[in-house]
Amino acid sequence: MKMSTDLEKKFQDQITLEFAASITYRQLAIEADEQDLPGISAWLRHQADEEIVHANKFIQHVSDRGNHAAIDTIPAPGVTPGLSVLEIFEAALAHEEKVSEAIRELYRSADKEGDYDSRPLLNWFVDEQIEEEATVSEIIGRLKLIGDDGSGLLRLDSELGQRPTESTEADES
Repeated sequence: MKMSTDLEKKFQDQITLEFAASITYRQLAIEADEQDLPGISAWLRHQADEEIVHANKFIQHVSDRGNHAAIDTIPAPGVTPGLSVLEIFEAALAHEEKVSEAIRELYRSADKEGDYDSRPLLNWFVDEQIEEEATVSEIIGRLKLIGDDGSGLLRLDSELGQRPTESTEADES
């Protein structure tokens, strides 16, 4: 079933937001690189790649429905140079919260239109965003415990650097 023009536009907006999230994570990775924290940088780059996977899932859904997927203007990430590691992850959490709210709004819009065909995809994203926010929140909590302890930060850097990489193709979960 084809989506309405209004809902198609809202999905296009979400696609754009997912690509914006990827760019934000890439910029945050640069900030970690500037502090010689390759593990944290790798973790953030992985997050950036995951956001592309998310965009691809939305693109596929829109296309499969007979609508037109499109990417709008993507703003600069607005990341301030020289952020502390804690500030990097607080910025990441703020962006995840923004994406979560956008997905909830998209869900509300789809429900309002009776577009039940979008529910499986949107349910997956609701679950994914809960996980994303929890993961980043846990890292923030650990960073607060570490405080100014350099060895603790290096341990966290090493741990986060162990995250396996995945493809950016939409069929990956």
